[in-house]
Amino acid sequence: MNLHTFVTGAAMALSALAVAAPAQAETRLAFGATNSQSAHYAYFASLAKIVNTAYPETYQASVVETGATVDNLKRMARDQLDIGLITTSTLYHAYNGVKSFDGRPVESKLLWAYSLAPQNVVVRRDSGITELAALAGQKFGPGMRGSSTEATALEVFDLLEITPDWVRGTNGEQANAIKDDRSEGFVKSAVGTSFDALTTDIAAFTPLQVLGVSDDQEAKIRETLPELSIVEMPGGEMENSGPYTAWGFMIGVSARPGLDDQTAYDLTKAVMENMPEQAAAFPTVKGLNLPELTLQYATSPLHPGAIRYYEEIGLTVPDHLK
Repeated sequence: MNLHTFVTGAAMALSALAVAAPAQAETRLAFGATNSQSAHYAYFASLAKIVNTAYPETYQASVVETGATVDNLKRMARDQLDIGLITTSTLYHAYNGVKSFDGRPVESKLLWAYSLAPQNVVVRRDSGITELAALAGQKFGPGMRGSSTEATALEVFDLLEITPDWVRGTNGEQANAIKDDRSEGFVKSAVGTSFDALTTDIAAFTPLQVLGVSDDQEAKIRETLPELSIVEMPGGEMENSGPYTAWGFMIGVSARPGLDDQTAYDLTKAVMENMPEQAAAFPTVKGLNLPELTLQYATSPLHPGAIRYYEEIGLTVPDHLK
């Protein structure tokens, strides 16, 4: 083989490889989720799959394990994440620069909400604790460090003038403390009206029970913390209770300040139009109308890109969400 033939053949091979190679996505996106043990992490993995499949030449999305809502909002403020899991209550605080975000607003705007998150106050059955007031002075976890569950639990317990001996840490650390009898329990988001996977895992070998709020405590929460929802839970054998009342909030997805309208529109459209993929990863969304749910429960402004999509499908976005 002479040199000319070799060079020509190599050039043709390289040209063929260039044609066969997939186009590189123009924009990388980081989706901030939560602890990888959470069902919500699986939900965010499904979002990345939906976006990458819908726009293979435009976006390359990946999921980042984080400390959930508060951590996500701080990272979005630093442009380290493009979208993130949030709770509607904490997003309200961040956007308006109040409470834990006093003087440090984060102008993150909601894309959609997808799940109601009742907050279960879970204790070991052998603790002898049967009401919230009895948690005063007891070792007890407020929820994963940096999460909205933790921030909200601290606020609710302060409002109710109940001060446990707080046990802080990750979900796994707090779960291990309960299993090892170093903590009487913790606050943990339910999935729909059932225990989440982590609480179910604890309950498999350490019997648990749920403590509901009393009528007087419910009235205080409604009056002072209107951004929270009051949720009637059915209870059951695993919860060791009949019907009980819990506080809660919506879980959703918001965008970093400055995310452009077209990207926000593209993400919202792709996700809202692929419910089967979402339901496969997070079954509680099956049968839900997420656009309507979003407009019903949102408490802070929607992103203009999301508004564009909702109006395109015939929904009326209230003025207070624009």
